[in-house]
Amino acid sequence: MSPYRLVYGKLYHLPVEIEHKAYWAIKQLNFNSNQAGDLRKLQLEELRMDAYDNLDNPKLSKERMKAWHDKNIYRKTFEPNQFVFLYNSKFHLFPRKLRSRWSGPYVVKAVFSHGAIEIVNPQNGNTFKVNGHRLKPFIIQFSPEDSTLPLQDQPTWSAA
Repeated sequence: MSPYRLVYGKLYHLPVEIEHKAYWAIKQLNFNSNQAGDLRKLQLEELRMDAYDNLDNPKLSKERMKAWHDKNIYRKTFEPNQFVFLYNSKFHLFPRKLRSRWSGPYVVKAVFSHGAIEIVNPQNGNTFKVNGHRLKPFIIQFSPEDSTLPLQDQPTWSAA
């Protein structure tokens, strides 16, 4: 009989073998189940005490949540004369699958310290202020002719 057992072309193990290997691993590590149980009880007690601390002092959990949230926020900075897209929330009233919710491009005229940004519509010259969260940078398309790079000398490989 072959030492490898195949079912549908894949190797399989009998549950007895797995149990035997687990028992062998425990025996090798000189594992004491009572000590492991006590350690697990201590870990659970520590988690329970942390939960009580969060109940007693909700500021701690809120501060941790805020720090995690702030770490994952993408910071956008805008400069005057930069092209941007404006998020148009009125498209939520009449949703269409393939309709873009971004309009523009607009040109940034001024950036204020409190997060407001003054933008100009270059087509008709209208100027208005919007929240900076409703804007995203517009990347101007370039032609393939602009993207040619000079080739550098390639190293020569010698057959050894």
